[in-house]
Amino acid sequence: MPERRWDRGQVAQLVDHTLLKPEATAAQVAAVVAEGVDLGVAAVCVSPSMVAGAAAVMAATAAPVPIAAVVGFPSGKHLSAIKAQEAALAVADGATEIDMVIDVGAVLAGDFAAVSADVAAVRAAAPGAALKVILESAALLELAGDAALVAACRAAEDAGADFVKTSTGFHPSGGASVHAVQLMAATVGGRLGVKASGGIRSAADALAMLEAGATRLGLSGTRAVLDGLG
Repeated sequence: MPERRWDRGQVAQLVDHTLLKPEATAAQVAAVVAEGVDLGVAAVCVSPSMVAGAAAVMAATAAPVPIAAVVGFPSGKHLSAIKAQEAALAVADGATEIDMVIDVGAVLAGDFAAVSADVAAVRAAAPGAALKVILESAALLELAGDAALVAACRAAEDAGADFVKTSTGFHPSGGASVHAVQLMAATVGGRLGVKASGGIRSAADALAMLEAGATRLGLSGTRAVLDGLG
């Protein structure tokens, strides 16, 4: 089959415009919100402590887009109760999408009941929010192979995820890869969305992820990527 031709507007509508740097200021978050609205993105993704400010700025814009917040970020080694409370507080502050990090070690230990319980706790705490589950695909593929990533996707789906997501972008193993996205898309079979994030810095990178089956992209350099589409 020939590759789909993507235009700038179509790609923008699939982007979570992201600012998760620890040093991010309120002014920088406000600027990211304004830029996200200008670019016509799917959502603006920020740290939990920045959600209220981002939502306040967004409410004053002419064409608001959803606010996403990260939970258990970036290690995933938080107690499930903490992740759940973090998600609930983010929703109370104005987030309508939650990107949570699983405990990668639980996957490596084969404890998929724990993975599902972790996701289910966040799902229960934010029942109306779109829930994206970050699997750290590069780490799973490096340390345990394809089967571990497939099983993690299934555990997330069983617990009520709306998306499976490749990466935080902070793990030393790396971010999204075409192979990971293909594997995740094949596993969730169109039932869930697939978000590719981490290391996507060019239009070519973005298009490769979309052709592999991604339905959402996490980008921090969104304008540069979109500018590469002409």
